[in-house]
Amino acid sequence: MGQPKGWTNPLFAWLPIIAGLLVLYLPTLVDLFRGVWGTDQQAHGPIVLGIACWLMYRKWPEMWQVSEGQSISAAAGWPVFIFGLVLYIVGRSQDILVFEVGSVIWLLASILLLMRGGAALKAQWFPLFFMLFMVPLPGAVVDVLTMPMKMAVSYVAENILFWANYPIARTGVILQIGQYKLLVADACAGLHTLFTLEALGLLYLNIIRHDSLFRNIALAILIVPISFTANVIRVMVLTLITYHFGDEAGQGFLHGFAGMVLFLSALLLIIGVDSLLQLGVKLRSARGGALRGA
Repeated sequence: MGQPKGWTNPLFAWLPIIAGLLVLYLPTLVDLFRGVWGTDQQAHGPIVLGIACWLMYRKWPEMWQVSEGQSISAAAGWPVFIFGLVLYIVGRSQDILVFEVGSVIWLLASILLLMRGGAALKAQWFPLFFMLFMVPLPGAVVDVLTMPMKMAVSYVAENILFWANYPIARTGVILQIGQYKLLVADACAGLHTLFTLEALGLLYLNIIRHDSLFRNIALAILIVPISFTANVIRVMVLTLITYHFGDEAGQGFLHGFAGMVLFLSALLLIIGVDSLLQLGVKLRSARGGALRGA
């Protein structure tokens, strides 16, 4: 990937901005790694941040080229900057993570507007949007939305395993198979897991970049049921390992390989659904060509 002309000298103009962002957000990152990013529910946060930074770096030469010679958007940039700064101050002082972490998106957007204009912001819209998935949601919101999801995952897993002749029963989000009881926890089927898999699907869409609008929209919508299915697969695998190999093996799997099974199954489902959509688009195009030929 070639660097745009004039990359080196203008880079010095960005050094104070980079230093300012480090001063603001380095303490935030330390707190996140010591706090919520160290939990199973929010372990995807640093991964999302790393991918977002890579996406931004990947789009940087293109952003530089399309914004070359364009006027900056001070009228829009300064209000966005002030809003982001106020959001950070309130979030940091009141320990509101959704404000503190979310403010970085507003500040980065305002910096792009003030330094390179609207064309730069348009070029970098997806990395900034992708950062939304690293913002910790308020606990009250998570609790309200997570319980129905856990109930649904538990219900589907129970019925599939019962259909396969396993001795399984369910009470709320507790599965009993044989002599073992398993609690479907937030980390197994919660809102955070759905957010992580949604981020994975959108990243796949952004990298693949299909020409078909129908295929892009359909896959983006289907990512939600794909995420749900991947959660069901994870719970079923955990249940079967516990039933056949004991509680110790189940707990070892939960902490060692459950996340891998979740992401691998989600990725395979996304690729499989995408392949079916591709086949459907080809058949639709072939049918349209045949009708025009007739």
